[in-house]
Amino acid sequence: MTDAVDRIRVLIVDDEMDIRDGSERILSKMGCEVLKADRGDKGLEILKNEPVDLVLLDMKMPGMDGMEVLNQIHRDYPDILVVVITGFATVETAIEAMKKGAYDFIPKPFEPDQLRIVVNRAWDKLRLRAETLRLSEEKRRTLIDLDTEKSRIHTILESLPSGTAVTDNKGLVVLMNPAFKRHFSIPTDRPLGQAITEYVPDSGLNDLVMDISRGRHVDFDDIPVYEFSLPNNKHFMANAKPVLGDNNACLGAVISITDISTMKILNKLKSDFVAKVSHELRSPLSTIHEQLAVVIADMVEAAPESDKQILSRAKEKTFSLISLISDLLDLSRIEEGVICQEIKSIKVDELLKDIVDFLQTRSNTKKQSLVLELSEETFPEITGDAIALESIFGNLITNSINYTPDGGSIKVKVDLAGINIRVQIIDNGFGIESKHLENIFERFYRIKNEKTRYITGTGLGLPIVKELVSSFGGIIDVDSTPGHGSVFTVLLPVPAQT
Repeated sequence: MTDAVDRIRVLIVDDEMDIRDGSERILSKMGCEVLKADRGDKGLEILKNEPVDLVLLDMKMPGMDGMEVLNQIHRDYPDILVVVITGFATVETAIEAMKKGAYDFIPKPFEPDQLRIVVNRAWDKLRLRAETLRLSEEKRRTLIDLDTEKSRIHTILESLPSGTAVTDNKGLVVLMNPAFKRHFSIPTDRPLGQAITEYVPDSGLNDLVMDISRGRHVDFDDIPVYEFSLPNNKHFMANAKPVLGDNNACLGAVISITDISTMKILNKLKSDFVAKVSHELRSPLSTIHEQLAVVIADMVEAAPESDKQILSRAKEKTFSLISLISDLLDLSRIEEGVICQEIKSIKVDELLKDIVDFLQTRSNTKKQSLVLELSEETFPEITGDAIALESIFGNLITNSINYTPDGGSIKVKVDLAGINIRVQIIDNGFGIESKHLENIFERFYRIKNEKTRYITGTGLGLPIVKELVSSFGGIIDVDSTPGHGSVFTVLLPVPAQT
């Protein structure tokens, strides 16, 4: 077949010159390229050297007859269409030719329109065949591409160090990579298709995966990272996301499991080291601080002012080091779960009244207004460590006092927000630039500028607050505008009423 279906090459094999020449004129006007032969053997010779799409073949010729030529064409060139030309007296021969593979026939004598109709029909057949071949090739390439992509994805999943699993919208596992099976000691030949609970021994992770698989987190981007431990002292971190289809429909969930056992060991070693060093340093530093205080108090009036200034500065720095050590020890205790062990029912409104009353003296020294604003709702009690809760709000209110200029105002606003008690510490202080907001809860991160450079601190207060808020199952957020103040919002979940 020629490459272009919009132009076909036709071979006319007929011993009558008038038929050959007349057909050539008609076909040339139709846009066909025409080749001619007056004998069957000459026609076959042309086919050996030239590509041809359609053959008009006379059945009655001297030498090799049309039926023999048809048989060779059908055997050697099966893609070529053959239209036989026959007289009325040999219609049976034409029918026999059709049975042996001829596409169509045209009787002699024929009108130009008859020839056009037959050739156009054959031309349409060639177009359809070409389109079928094109679609088949496209399908074959698509299947190859899909198979290649599937193989590529399979290879990637197989080589991932993180355990990966996929569930459908019923929580049934449809895919697991080898790392996932290793993490949970699942046999390599364990079949898929069972519920996630049949493979994973942690109920908390299973509940999260089932919720995501059933579409309960489709509209939320803040799906929590889940950490869990297994009895073999292995620690893992799990990330899970919904698999979405058309119209945001949830098709299931994808779970990624990372082994963080080494990280936990390193964190434990680091925390133990910090705790040990802090304990060793706090006692001598406290002694130095007390001795400096005694020396400064006993200094006679005649002592040089420069000496007093040096000693006072040393005392301040010593106190800053003691504060830093205390904060480090608090963080260590929080990480070990020691600081939140005295669990009891707490009335948040009453606890905040006591904290605000206690800090009134500090705010008064800066001529600041510190007020507590309680909504009219009856606040339910929450369960937790009262000392931890005092540390949260004590730190936040103290921060507002420190970072609000003299004469400013701090308001502690308490109300109910859904299933949470919401506490907002609102001030009109220096404020925080947006570039710092995502870092202020990181350890040792401090904002220093012309307004805050003289405010002392360790950079550990807010990280401690965040850890403690998390221990209550709550969240903390901050909104701030430089020059206008900040709003720290703490949400503490209320236990479900039975």
